Amino acid sequence: MKYQSADEWLNAPRKKILFFGMSGLGKTYLSNMLRADGDWFHYSIDYRIGTRYMGEHIVDNFKAHAMQVPFLRELLMTDSIHIGSNISFENLTPVSTYLGKPGDEAKGGLPIAEYRRRQEQFKQAEIHALEDTAHFAERAERIYGYPHFICDSGGSICEWIDPEAGLDDPLLKALSDECLLIWLKGDEAHTQELIRRFDRAPKPMAYQPEFLAAAWSEYLRENKLQEGDVNPDAFIRWTYARALAHRQPLYESMARFGIALCAHEVATVKSPADFDQLVARAIEAA
Repeated sequence: MKYQSADEWLNAPRKKILFFGMSGLGKTYLSNMLRADGDWFHYSIDYRIGTRYMGEHIVDNFKAHAMQVPFLRELLMTDSIHIGSNISFENLTPVSTYLGKPGDEAKGGLPIAEYRRRQEQFKQAEIHALEDTAHFAERAERIYGYPHFICDSGGSICEWIDPEAGLDDPLLKALSDECLLIWLKGDEAHTQELIRRFDRAPKPMAYQPEFLAAAWSEYLRENKLQEGDVNPDAFIRWTYARALAHRQPLYESMARFGIALCAHEVATVKSPADFDQLVARAIEAA
């Protein structure tokens, strides 16, 4: 672990942490609260993906749709308009919109082959963004003078790491060497709330290729559907609870190299001092 005792953590002149876990359990809340204090640099993996590693894919997709409209096509072909992505920490919609959902194109879906292609693009983008963690930690101090650093990772981090390999996994080793890994962990009530929230507004997700292949085949078989007949929202709703169950043991294995904080505890944190004490107690209990 990055910090071997509560005292080492509390007295560290430069604290470096990485939040991981499912979206909706407090990663962004804690990151924003710490950043607002003024001493923490917030490195958002999703933002880095959308601006550095998938920005061109996202904008090209915008342009491809614009080219289907004669009025916009003429303006694009004469370089008369500019199309860009207005991505921000608060608005990561361009990334999820590009990822899309597989199924009936008339209902906004993507052919499964195209969906898999975009999933692979996202996988490579997220791995590269995670590999940039050490660079941004160094840059945050050297250029901006921030003493502390947060890596705010995406929910799919566990899909590209092999926690069972332990520190033989190069990405897990690099991240745990650089930062204290902090799993924001929900209980069964949190899980059910996440499922209800997702059911109300289903959003695109990134999946481990083997998990996606198995889920897609099972869904088609169970519902006696052809690929083009799948309702995109119905499929990702059906898949979400399975994805949560699939990720839980992966997160738990990752947490062996860091600490776990319960989402109930996270909800009580109101200041950086509260956060420091919560982490210190978790380190002592680990």
